[in-house]
Amino acid sequence: MDFSKIFIKDARPTKIGGQAVLEGIMMKGEDRTAVVVRLEDERMHIKTERLAPAGRASRIPIVRGVVNFASMLMLGMRTLMYSAEVLEKYAPADDDSPDSRDKPENDNDGGASPFGAAMIFAVLIAVAFVVGVFIVVPTVAVNWFQGFTENAVALNLFEGVLRIALFVAYIVCISRMKDIRTTFEYHGAEHETIHCYESGLPLTPENADSFETLHPRCGTSFLMFVMIIALLLFSLLGWPSLLYRVLSRIIFIPLIAGLSYELLRYAGRADNAFVRVMSVPGLLLQKLTTRKPTHDQLVVAIAALKAVLVPQDTEEYEGFCDEDGALLPEEPHADDAPLAE
Repeated sequence: MDFSKIFIKDARPTKIGGQAVLEGIMMKGEDRTAVVVRLEDERMHIKTERLAPAGRASRIPIVRGVVNFASMLMLGMRTLMYSAEVLEKYAPADDDSPDSRDKPENDNDGGASPFGAAMIFAVLIAVAFVVGVFIVVPTVAVNWFQGFTENAVALNLFEGVLRIALFVAYIVCISRMKDIRTTFEYHGAEHETIHCYESGLPLTPENADSFETLHPRCGTSFLMFVMIIALLLFSLLGWPSLLYRVLSRIIFIPLIAGLSYELLRYAGRADNAFVRVMSVPGLLLQKLTTRKPTHDQLVVAIAALKAVLVPQDTEEYEGFCDEDGALLPEEPHADDAPLAE
């Protein structure tokens, strides 16, 4: 692993982050987000949204990590579902169905949109899955090994190692799916583009392509920090009853998330031997969650990033965009092409 290409010497760290979505990327800037989705006909669809002003909690160490984790979880799920809606709306029409461009913006006849309820349901399912697979299963499984050792520290450490192994196995399994591989390529495009911007180079696909797909401030590294801190913290809590263990794991999630966020912030703006060693597990995990992007995927990432690098008084917008993330004056249709003379 070449740290010089990850912790770039002359780079100026920023607070810009992002997330890969279905066939696209969401970038989060200082005061707004932009999600760009590439359609099957190669057009790019964009939506920008202003962020709510940061509250007092964003200035309190550890607490800001909990708040940021919760807000990014909701934003990530909402953006992911939005990208799916865009792809569905502009999907090529079947022979027996009307053109997808003629679909109404809202099919609810003025009623409440199911989007909010669906997002909440999706978040609840995701949280239940994480709690069940990565909290309950490891501690229950290790409970069976009490016949081999009664050492509480050893049992807790084994539980932590098993939790990390389950997570890595999960990533490896889903990475075999074609759609997930594409998403991981967009994840790599996000990192390369942010590296390019933080290095002060012009935002072009060629410049971005020269950077690594690994970034020290990635959410994947955050998850690895969470699991490592959990491993160390839980090893100090003894080995009580199964119910108490499960409850303690859930109760301590906010504290662990807050500590992990502070570590990630530190790793994102510092470059020393401690930071590099501390970042290795997360960077290794990023090797599973990122892939080398294509030229077109880098174009999408650049369009999304440029759309958040605008003056604060810029209005929100939605529609089709060019490679600079700027809104096109009108939706281009294939059937609008000039007729041959």
